Amino acid sequence: METLTLVLLERMGLLLAVTFTLIQIRQIRQLLDRQFSMLTSLTFSFMFGLFGIAGTYAGVVVTKDTFSPSFWMVRLMEQEAIANSSLVGVVIGGLLGGPLVGLGAGIVTGIHLYSLGGFAALPMGLSAPLTGLLTGWVARFFSDERVISPAKALFIGMFAPILQMGLILIFASPSDTAIRLVNTIGIPMVITNSVFIAIFTTMIRLALKEEERSAAFEAERALKIAELILPHLKRGLTKQTAEQTAQILKREMQVTAVTITDTQYILAHSGVGSGHHEPGERVQTQLSLLALATGKVQVAHSREQIQCPHADCPLRAGIIIPFCEAGRVVGLIKLYYQRSQQIRKIEEVVAQGLGNLISNQLNLSFAEKMTSLMKDAELRLLQAQINPHFLFNTLNSIVTLIRIDPSLARHMTIQLSVFMRLNLKMTTMQLVPIHQELDHLQAFLEIVKIRFADQFSVVYETQEGIGEAMIPPLTLQPLIENSIQHGLKAKPSGGLILISLRRVGEEVHIAIEDNGEGLSEQQIEQLGAVNLPSAEGNGIGVYNVNQRLVSLFGTGSRLHYANREEGGTRVFFSVPIHHHKGDE
Repeated sequence: METLTLVLLERMGLLLAVTFTLIQIRQIRQLLDRQFSMLTSLTFSFMFGLFGIAGTYAGVVVTKDTFSPSFWMVRLMEQEAIANSSLVGVVIGGLLGGPLVGLGAGIVTGIHLYSLGGFAALPMGLSAPLTGLLTGWVARFFSDERVISPAKALFIGMFAPILQMGLILIFASPSDTAIRLVNTIGIPMVITNSVFIAIFTTMIRLALKEEERSAAFEAERALKIAELILPHLKRGLTKQTAEQTAQILKREMQVTAVTITDTQYILAHSGVGSGHHEPGERVQTQLSLLALATGKVQVAHSREQIQCPHADCPLRAGIIIPFCEAGRVVGLIKLYYQRSQQIRKIEEVVAQGLGNLISNQLNLSFAEKMTSLMKDAELRLLQAQINPHFLFNTLNSIVTLIRIDPSLARHMTIQLSVFMRLNLKMTTMQLVPIHQELDHLQAFLEIVKIRFADQFSVVYETQEGIGEAMIPPLTLQPLIENSIQHGLKAKPSGGLILISLRRVGEEVHIAIEDNGEGLSEQQIEQLGAVNLPSAEGNGIGVYNVNQRLVSLFGTGSRLHYANREEGGTRVFFSVPIHHHKGDE
């Protein structure tokens, strides 16, 4: 028994070589990821069936109490049987592929076992498909594991030859010969089969761990490189940013040389060959043009594919990585090597991943820029809508004054010129200091006082230390104008507008009150929230002010309207005391 066990273990070493080859097949991961189809199930059934046949030929022919170590067998004699490892392939197929693959592999192996003959041909032939079916069914209990643990595989591996021994005792005859055979081969087959299956699962787990570890390392490296070079590329593809990018890539990728190009010219080259790979040269090699046209990574395995005209150029291989912005290729990264053998599959995968990372980040950056530009354009459009409204009313007043008081009309025209000059300066900015907004408001009121004479007065309550807080330009003027045009329109005299600015915590609270006729409940709900145009322009300027406050500071800074208990209207809002440029 000991001798037979040692022989089977030696033969098992031959199968381990086959196992190592089997593990390298990429399609085996379809089974590990439980990605089954009828075609893959049939393919793997046949493959593991062949593995079972190989285990049969790695067995030992047994005659009564003796055995023959011959390797090749064609047909067994009537009194012969075979101690083998055929069930190894069947069990592995069932564990990885489930009942269908296990049964298929068992049928292939069982037919071969039965065809060899011998007095135990029938039970051995039956045991293979039955083992595959049962193993696949048991494997479902461990479906949450990608690869079953070696300890569990060892136990299942013991069950398979025990089942086979039981079938031999039941179906083989004469019974005394069957009992003698089981006593001879039973324990050696249990030991060798279970140990081999445990080793197989261990090898798969180690191979997957190594692959995952390698993939994680390369992914981390690609992320680090992308993080280092993206700040330069986001500033635009110039000679300076390209030179910085090339130096980082050469250092981190540990390549012979790096070239950065746009769609037409070489922008930078770092490393070997800098004497003739010079910035300013046109991009003209076939693989480079193909990468620009298709947006796909290209690999040059020879000097001829690199197409360098310099006879002594040491660069013999390279990877050309296109990167995109806004959906179009904007440049190339060329990684050069001195030998084609240095370009392994992992280098190609990292290059592909690096190109995708750079392209995705540049696309995100481009989208952010476009969003910022659209936001800025929207704000400027809202600001521009305020000016024609005020200008229209003022020009109407000037036209009237020309007939009744030309000198006053001339003064008002000059004041309007001063106001518009300030206005043009402020509308080029998203935010201005509060003190500048108040100066602009004062220029506006100088004009309004001419139009409305002594109809109203304005009182300021301004707390010190808030003058540098930022506010959207042309915020206060439309609110004051709305109070004058609509709140105080029924008061020929005695009108009052109170402007209050005070700091509360980290905010500046701004309120504008008048002692006019107040607002209806519907107006309080809608004013500022929706555009309410009318013949007098009520609501347009207020709506635009509210939109700009919300866009720049959030809904917490929106306008709030309310009626005062003593009569009139109060509108109030808040802005942060500190607002950085990066927030705009």
